[in-house]
Amino acid sequence: MTANSLPELQLDTRGLNCPEPLMMLHQAIRRAQAGQQVRILATDPSTMRDIPKFCVHLGHRLLLEPTQPQASVFEFLVEKRRASF
Repeated sequence: MTANSLPELQLDTRGLNCPEPLMMLHQAIRRAQAGQQVRILATDPSTMRDIPKFCVHLGHRLLLEPTQPQASVFEFLVEKRRASF
């Protein structure tokens, strides 16, 4: 659970390719409450570019992103900051 006691949402997008991981994240963020966090596991290298851009564009906080671009599984943690459409 997150610090504000909202349950963390989990997205396992391993094995899926662009644009599916980003579409699933968008749906999860729409369902989430402000302050709720979404943890994403992905194997598509394009998520290293797409998820940070998604957060900047829509105003959400990227709390965790992979530090090793050659990893086999990428882990992200995104916090919903405001209402999204």
